[in-house]
Amino acid sequence: MNQEIKQTINEIKKAVIGKDEVITKILVTLLSRGHILLEDIPGVGKTNLALALSRSLQLDYHRIQLTPDIMPSDIIGFTMYNPQTQKFEYKEGIAFCHLLLADEMNRTSSKTQSALLELMEEGQMTVDGKTYILPQPFCVIATQNPFGSAGTQLLPDSQMDRFMSCLSLGYPQFHEEIEIMKKRQTSNPLDEIQAILSPEMILEFQKRLIKFMYMMIFMIILCKSLPLLESILILNKVHHHVVL
Repeated sequence: MNQEIKQTINEIKKAVIGKDEVITKILVTLLSRGHILLEDIPGVGKTNLALALSRSLQLDYHRIQLTPDIMPSDIIGFTMYNPQTQKFEYKEGIAFCHLLLADEMNRTSSKTQSALLELMEEGQMTVDGKTYILPQPFCVIATQNPFGSAGTQLLPDSQMDRFMSCLSLGYPQFHEEIEIMKKRQTSNPLDEIQAILSPEMILEFQKRLIKFMYMMIFMIILCKSLPLLESILILNKVHHHVVL
């Protein structure tokens, strides 16, 4: 693993205690150009995790609470008539950022949920027939309350398919709760997080990772038709030329 990624994980761990595996999986998903769904009860640190991630990666971060009255235009934006210029002007929605936290996604309407589909799949949105490209890198971290809680509904399969990772934080252990309380006695741990990566570095990591994934798929297909010794030599050569 690249040294910068290790340092990023250590920085996030300053504010997110005892969730090392979840932090690693979220970083892997982001570098793979995927989106994350956090299925958990309220109050376990989902928003805190997203904030820590955005600060360590220097990402523009927005958060929206998806209550039942939220409209699609709140997410993707809308056009408004300007009487001074006598023209319709586009007003950006909250999705214009690098990292979007869509909180309690299964509480909002199906119409609003569907507004996220194009964003998550293509990194762009269409408003009044005009397409707008989102800043890159772009990642959605959506949270949902357990089904059966007041005001919740099941997400459709088409929506679930947009998420690369489905994770759960869970309650901290007893000793982790004590550590969390000690850290917050004098300061906010989020203020101690140092920026390690930048959006430009993340884009470079994504290109290298996607290239590595395609090469590995190609090699797996190729090695099925080659003798074992030749396969080992080829895979060893690829491993030394593609380093994350």
